[in-house]
Amino acid sequence: MSIQTAPTPAPAPARSRDGSGLSFARILRSEWIKVTTVPSTVILLAITLVVMVGLSALYAWQLAVSVDFMADASPEMQAQMGGSMDMLREQALMAPASGYIFGQLLIASLAVVLIASEWGTGMIRSTMVAVPARIPALLAKNLVIALIAFVLGAGAAFISYFIAQPILAAESMEFALTDDGVLRSVLNTGTYLAFIAVISMGIGTLLRNTAGGVVTAIGLFFVFPVIIVNLIQGLADWIPDAARFLPTNAGDRMLLIPADEAGQLTALEGGLVMAAWAVALLIISLFVAKRSDV
Repeated sequence: MSIQTAPTPAPAPARSRDGSGLSFARILRSEWIKVTTVPSTVILLAITLVVMVGLSALYAWQLAVSVDFMADASPEMQAQMGGSMDMLREQALMAPASGYIFGQLLIASLAVVLIASEWGTGMIRSTMVAVPARIPALLAKNLVIALIAFVLGAGAAFISYFIAQPILAAESMEFALTDDGVLRSVLNTGTYLAFIAVISMGIGTLLRNTAGGVVTAIGLFFVFPVIIVNLIQGLADWIPDAARFLPTNAGDRMLLIPADEAGQLTALEGGLVMAAWAVALLIISLFVAKRSDV
């Protein structure tokens, strides 16, 4: 009597111990799930979008009120106010991007928290066990937060454009997306926030501390430029020139319309400076994370 044995199923391909069998697409998908499935993060991003749009609408309303007031004011009063109708109409072009200041605060804090909290809670060990090479995991984290920041910023600017137009139209200040510099400013709102996200994640990766990373990011983006501009720029002629290359000072040039002010960076130059900050901190953070213990 013969005995028939069932064929042994072939073993599933196993991921190598060094993580080489794990594709970057899978790592990216894993990091995307980490971010988008946390309710608090999704709620925070939604609130940020609403506040950015609200600030843009408020900015447009304030300009409309100013135009209405100046239309009834005498030339002497207009001169004392230090403005003109043409200047206000030029400022109206910035309405879509005007909520970016609040956006950068939230994105900077979120980027730091997302990476620094993993070190603080020890969750980073699970990530590095799954991806021993480390660099792909950190690159995926940076790419995910940069993509989210870009969509948030550009999306908020587009929505703000359409909300601001009826407000500005009441004073004949409406403008088209095709007007010189408008579409660039709208898209660069997203690009600017993406750079902010990568810089902040680099800070969080280097410090590995949520509170310290948030304070450092806020200091770099908000406090330090104000100190230089208001307190120490008169100490030496080179200080104001050097201050142009701080992240937020350079990033502002990406959004301004027009962006060809004499003695200042152009929109392209401002973007290149922001990119240099982001790439430098990304490379340094990857090097440190690769070398250090988790």
